[in-house]
Amino acid sequence: MKVSLIAPCGMNCGICYAYLREKDKCPGCRLFNAKEPVSIVRCKIKNCEIIQKDKVKYCFECDNFPCKNLKHLDKRYRTKYNMSEIENLEYIKKNGIRKFVSNEKTRWACSKCGGTICVHKGYCYSCGKKKY
Repeated sequence: MKVSLIAPCGMNCGICYAYLREKDKCPGCRLFNAKEPVSIVRCKIKNCEIIQKDKVKYCFECDNFPCKNLKHLDKRYRTKYNMSEIENLEYIKKNGIRKFVSNEKTRWACSKCGGTICVHKGYCYSCGKKKY
């Protein structure tokens, strides 16, 4: 996992289905290019004016943190995937991005093979073992 895979919203793109899949693989939210998946192009958080003008690297640096778009995303991820972007951002703010990435490597590593567990699918992309 790389620091560049942590999106402004606190999502770890390295555990995302779109990043882990083989076909039409997403490069991650920070690596913008013309071939970007539709989900990134339409993302209200990534396209936030403050982020676009490079005034903040992470949403917690914004005066409007957490904004309604982030709260909406966070509620969906807490409900469906047992993960919180807001908690991720608060952890990054308190402990730094490097410590967050280090913890994410452990948190999302498969206990069977060491591969990556997908937050959306709930299983390891290397061996298929379920997270829970």
